[in-house]
Amino acid sequence: MSTKKRHNYKNLKIWQLGLEISFDISDLLVQFPQHEPYDLSSQMSRCSISMPSNIAEGSAKSNKSFSNYLDIALGSSFELGTQLLIANHRTYINQETLTTLEEKIEEFQKMTMSFQNKLKD
Repeated sequence: MSTKKRHNYKNLKIWQLGLEISFDISDLLVQFPQHEPYDLSSQMSRCSISMPSNIAEGSAKSNKSFSNYLDIALGSSFELGTQLLIANHRTYINQETLTTLEEKIEEFQKMTMSFQNKLKD
């Protein structure tokens, strides 16, 4: 009989990085134009919050269910990457900020996929 292992999400590096990205986005959105609060900035906020939130919620589930929550977190990270490109195109963020955040998101994606693969073992 196997016991179901649960993960302490606060100890997971993917959760920590996801939270850091969420904080970065929150700080960045303060600088967006005033006409932007219900358009792109709202979507970016929701995506960035979704990343660590789904990891936290999934950590209380079985590994199979946790993997599904990780899929959602990954999807949000890819969505956020697209939104950052739009923000850069609209000149809400500069190229340096875009590159920095893209690198963090890419690291989050790699780490999350690697962690997800280990859940299947």
